[in-house]
Amino acid sequence: MARGPEIAFTSSKSAPAWAKPAFMRSNRPASSWTTRTFFATPLPPHPASAASRPGSSFAATLPLNEAAPCPCIDSAPTKMYPQAREVSCAAAAAARLSKAMGACVRVRIDSLAHGGAGVGRDADGRAVFVRGGCPGDLVEASVDADKGRYLLATVAEVLEPSPSRVTAPCPYFGTCGGCQWQHVDYAEQLRGKRGIVADAIERIARLDPDVVGDVVPSPEPYSYRNKVELAVRSTGGRLRLGFLAEHSHDLVEVDACLLLPESARRAPKALAGALRFLAGRLGTPVERVAYRVSARGDAEVALWSAPGPFGRSAVARVIRDAVSATGVTRVLFKGDAKERRASKVEVLSGRGWWQECLGRYDYAVSSPSFFQVNTAAAELLVDEVILAAAPDGSDRVLDVFSGVGTFTLPLAEHAGATVAVESSAFALRDLRRNLESARLEADIAPGDAERVLEGVGPVDVAVVDPPRSGMERPALARVLACGPERLVYVSCDPATLARDAAMVTASGLTLVSVTPVDLFPQTSHVESVALFERLRD
Repeated sequence: MARGPEIAFTSSKSAPAWAKPAFMRSNRPASSWTTRTFFATPLPPHPASAASRPGSSFAATLPLNEAAPCPCIDSAPTKMYPQAREVSCAAAAAARLSKAMGACVRVRIDSLAHGGAGVGRDADGRAVFVRGGCPGDLVEASVDADKGRYLLATVAEVLEPSPSRVTAPCPYFGTCGGCQWQHVDYAEQLRGKRGIVADAIERIARLDPDVVGDVVPSPEPYSYRNKVELAVRSTGGRLRLGFLAEHSHDLVEVDACLLLPESARRAPKALAGALRFLAGRLGTPVERVAYRVSARGDAEVALWSAPGPFGRSAVARVIRDAVSATGVTRVLFKGDAKERRASKVEVLSGRGWWQECLGRYDYAVSSPSFFQVNTAAAELLVDEVILAAAPDGSDRVLDVFSGVGTFTLPLAEHAGATVAVESSAFALRDLRRNLESARLEADIAPGDAERVLEGVGPVDVAVVDPPRSGMERPALARVLACGPERLVYVSCDPATLARDAAMVTASGLTLVSVTPVDLFPQTSHVESVALFERLRD
């Protein structure tokens, strides 16, 4: 497992006992702590997913309309229940919760669940989702909630540690919501992720789970992120930067993020200091700071704020000096707190875009545009997509949700013709720039996928890379109506992949393979490349 240099720090947040490294359980004063340390980074929340029957990779099933016990970063925990509920059901749930709270159960952890919990069964055979559990552990778990068919719990004591249990090296682990599996050996994480994907394929899509292959590991289990997003809060007139705590909007301040490359690990502390220095000159408050650093050394800072006065020149100078930024931008957003959308980008310093290299291709990425956060693993992801798509010089290829061209560029190099569909104006500008830089050609169809795809016509191969929520049924129907012989579905959520796989196979395509790729070590998140083919007799 990769390790970073020793770094001294102190933590103002108290992690639960199960998540604390051994050095934090000692009697030494906090000022003397020095350890090999890695910090959690924010990741977007997953929709609900669940575990399955005994004998499969999980030991229990969550209803699909309820959020899994998942530490979400970008939003408070939500329940996806229907608005209307029987009063008797609510009363029964309240009674169960009152009875269960504080009770302890002894559980042998069998597997890992989507969302991060370990899964086992209590003495009555009910599934127990245990926060902090590791496969192979025997734990005493404190019940947090009784959901009737299953329990939510937190490790109170590890009675018999699993051989796969390791000391979580981050002092914020267990309070910061970014990482769920730092206490789990990386090989066990990979087994868990394959199980999560296979379970979704079998349970939701009702397809053969044996099509799911082994997980392609990340080249680095730590120090892999090219981007972090820091929330900004003002408390008592003091600006604070950090990541959101698990299951809440509380801020966890950090001095460093060791999931970033070594050269950038101290960026959170430096950015916090810079914003405090600028506090009187910012004008409009900054709500979020995005920091990107590329393998080639590009470092961009994007400050997200509402429209209004802004000390542009002072901000650019101070931020640039604080983190050696090659670019500083201000992203103006619109919408309420739950739905922030970029409306405009102001370039305060530099070119106005961040640049990264994947394989032989250079990508310019503007501040609001999406790009995979694990560059080294993203190269492996692109390889898997191109291998599955297998375009040749006679193929017409469709790339839906093309973004800045992560797959469009290599597809355009190998295919006879490529059509890229994208709705984001920022990503479309980046895509055109990237195609021109690579001297490649593709037909660009701007706009909503469902509307645009109506006029695309027949294609031989389709590649889709939808958001976490998966594809809307009308848009997926349009893709299938184009008649591809091969469909490559890139997914960051096993549950929505499986849901959409059922629709794809019902159209006459066969699910041939699913290759998980680990772009997010130390978390339960996993990327997957699913290949569907039209098999001939």
